[in-house]
Amino acid sequence: MTSPTLTKPSLISYPVNTIKRGERALRCSPFQLTLFTTMINASVDLKEIATTRGLEKNYTLKSVTENKVENDLMWLIKVGILRREVDGQGITDSFRLTPLGRMIIGNWQKDLGKIPSPSWRDYLFNFLSYYFNRR
Repeated sequence: MTSPTLTKPSLISYPVNTIKRGERALRCSPFQLTLFTTMINASVDLKEIATTRGLEKNYTLKSVTENKVENDLMWLIKVGILRREVDGQGITDSFRLTPLGRMIIGNWQKDLGKIPSPSWRDYLFNFLSYYFNRR
């Protein structure tokens, strides 16, 4: 009996515009690199990110309301950076990075050690993208 040959999984290739949109959305979000590096290995519950808990865990720079956190996380899902965790009973309030999110965060973690600061242009394009993709 022969054993199957193990092959390395291929890396997912993303269009440049998809990567740029994801990077821009991350730069414009109120979240810190600590949150996303935690999400590489484990899901993070919404309540751990919102209000003073997120500030204490260095997930945010300032206290952010639960509603704002959820809206920002949902935008990061829409641009392909995050996914919502599912358990045996359905969708949960926990979030985790997608392969695209892991790629971007991994590069920033290795090269910069932080999320780059957004420019006014990043804010403008992120807003326009968000506004025209609301649904």
